[in-house]
Amino acid sequence: MNLPQIGDWADFEGLARLQRDRVPAVLAAAERSPFYRKRGVGPLEEQPLTTKQDLRDAYPFGMLAADRADLATYHESSGSTGDATASYYTEADWVDLAERFARKWTGITAADTMLVRTPYALMITGHLAHAAARRHGATVVPADNRSLATPYSRVVRLLHDLGVTLTWSLPTDALLWAAAARVAGYRDFPALRALFVGGEPVGPARKARIARVWGAPVVEEYGATETGSLAGECEHGTMHLWADRAIFEVQDPATGELSPQGRGRLVVTPLFREAMPLLRYAIEDEAEVSYRECPCGWHLPAVRILGRSAFAAGELTQLGLEDLVFGLPDDFGVWFWRARADGGRLRVEIEVADRWRTAAVHTLGAAVRAAYPAVETTVVPVPPGGLVPFRMLTAPAEVMKPRGLFGPGEDWDAALQYY
Repeated sequence: MNLPQIGDWADFEGLARLQRDRVPAVLAAAERSPFYRKRGVGPLEEQPLTTKQDLRDAYPFGMLAADRADLATYHESSGSTGDATASYYTEADWVDLAERFARKWTGITAADTMLVRTPYALMITGHLAHAAARRHGATVVPADNRSLATPYSRVVRLLHDLGVTLTWSLPTDALLWAAAARVAGYRDFPALRALFVGGEPVGPARKARIARVWGAPVVEEYGATETGSLAGECEHGTMHLWADRAIFEVQDPATGELSPQGRGRLVVTPLFREAMPLLRYAIEDEAEVSYRECPCGWHLPAVRILGRSAFAAGELTQLGLEDLVFGLPDDFGVWFWRARADGGRLRVEIEVADRWRTAAVHTLGAAVRAAYPAVETTVVPVPPGGLVPFRMLTAPAEVMKPRGLFGPGEDWDAALQYY
């Protein structure tokens, strides 16, 4: 399979031609899927949306368009919006997956040591970063964030002692490492040259704060277990959709109409997928897509990911609040927060040291009330450790192997409870 590379087209019209030329192969692959055979496959522009519920109803292999013997991996989503969905990939699919993830403006090279701190298990995210790093010769440190064997105390030791140059994690994790490093007394991570983040919406203020804390650029990634990487950030800070590897549309929430750009629910049709073709898959994320020239010269649509629509209450959004929190002066040291919206009331809690408590509460309260004047806002300070307990930052690794024979004084209740 010949996969397009950035630079294979000269402008947005060339990108559109590339997409049109690939559509017949996509439709032919869908015809091999039991789900699409039953539904019927016609012109892509007439195809109804494929939903997460469709994937759930087709569990486990109703979407399969390849021989089971050709599958390389099987995955399931996190289930954050309902029952998990199944996804599967062939070896050829994995070439496409890994190439898309590796499209980082910082590059991934054989000289890099990359710490992967997202789930391995059934979700694709850890495996994806691992495969991309290995294809480019990098050393991988598989520090799965769902394993009791790699608590935060161990992660910061690895970052420091191994001279880790690249990381892949949730944006929140990068701040938790910084807090754990501070507690452990680590001050210097000179080898770190970039932090790759994804898995949750992150606004410009939090990205900038993480970059300042670590002294390295933060490079955002967007995707899903069902699709792999869908967008990445260029050196000028713009998120670009990988529209040479998928067709993207936006569904207007009011009319249901689909268009190439605008604001609404993101819809994706992967162009190079053997095992599990998806036609007009509604990914359930709100996005804003635009076609404009970027100094990077990639000729790919720009996108702002606004998060799941279920997370927004009118104009009050998580990203909007986050930008206000991380817009506080760095000296205040506010890294961790939470908020609860209840009708017209909003309670925001921030973790802040006594020295800055009054100033932080006053500044953030004024900013939130200015941004959301119709919302009755209360800002509540909690002491350091109130939102992120110190024990979470300092806990040692758990023993991960079963034992049957114990000596005197040892806790043999853990014989079979080793996980």
